[in-house]
Amino acid sequence: MENPIEKFKSWWETALVNTPLNQKNAVCVSTINENGFPSERFVDLKAVSDDGFTFCTYLDSQKGGDIRKNNKVSLTFWWEHVGYQVRVTGLASEITKVEAQYYWDQRTKDAQITTSCCNQSQPLNSESDLMKQFLQTKEKFAESSVGKPDNWGGYLVTPVSIEFLTFKENRLHFRELFKNTNNVWCKTLLQP
Repeated sequence: MENPIEKFKSWWETALVNTPLNQKNAVCVSTINENGFPSERFVDLKAVSDDGFTFCTYLDSQKGGDIRKNNKVSLTFWWEHVGYQVRVTGLASEITKVEAQYYWDQRTKDAQITTSCCNQSQPLNSESDLMKQFLQTKEKFAESSVGKPDNWGGYLVTPVSIEFLTFKENRLHFRELFKNTNNVWCKTLLQP
């Protein structure tokens, strides 16, 4: 049986070759908010393994709060330049502190500073206040490294299903749905 994780890695690799995308690893993460509505935003996919899909964020952000209340999430990838769409549904769980530190260390210093000076999703008085916060934090860490904040980490999405769509100009898109049942992937073809 075809392994959908390996298929995803192959598609991701293909999508990254000669890509016109500025945000090459962008994925739309959908959660369910406290009122039962879907809530979507784009994040940076960090890694894919047989265990699932990893992204990082503020743990106390809206998405972090949504995941604490309901860890059922979905991920959507759309790589128009190669005509691929991938939809993943799964269960999100927090990654370890060691893994979070690894991903933190991979970030640029400016990204670390931005994360350290912001309270994601919280109200902001003005853009100038945000710039002031950033510049003060940048000055604070001018001669030192930026430690990972306790509220920054990541999530592993363990997939329950993965759907691959190959776009066709004639709209007869080729769709393959993989469902994980008792750790066995079963594939079904779907009509466009």
